Amino acid sequence: MPGKQHEVSFRFLAQPSDVNFGGKVHGGMVMKWIDQAGYACAVAWSGAYCVTASVSGIQFVAPILIGDLVTVRARLIHTGRSSMHMAVDVLARDLRKDEHHLATSCVMVFVALDAPEGKPTPVPSWLPRDNNEQRLQQQAMKLMELSKEMEQLVDTHGAESI
Repeated sequence: MPGKQHEVSFRFLAQPSDVNFGGKVHGGMVMKWIDQAGYACAVAWSGAYCVTASVSGIQFVAPILIGDLVTVRARLIHTGRSSMHMAVDVLARDLRKDEHHLATSCVMVFVALDAPEGKPTPVPSWLPRDNNEQRLQQQAMKLMELSKEMEQLVDTHGAESI
């Protein structure tokens, strides 16, 4: 049901096929997990097909090792007319030592579409329920303003000459 589920968590073990040459889970795999969890949360909230519009402020804080229990948590922090901003955290837990840490975090923006090749479609409004959610929503709005400023600075015409 659209407008009901504003948070999604995935849990799984980091596997040998997820690691880079240094023996740690590579950033591309972590980004894939982030995109999947964000997508699931966006679809659950909107009830529509969604596409990734942007990823902001991705920070790789600490490594994830083979055998770590990985939790990828995506939660809605702001809605626009057809867009949804998600805070996504990746946590890693060494089950042998019962130690856990934040591995990666970012903010993603998804846009709901009326069909896979369609046009943006409205999403249910989301309102913060507590002070923490209000702070997260304010941060999402600041990131949105920064993104608009960056768009003005990017020379999209210069890319045509490459």
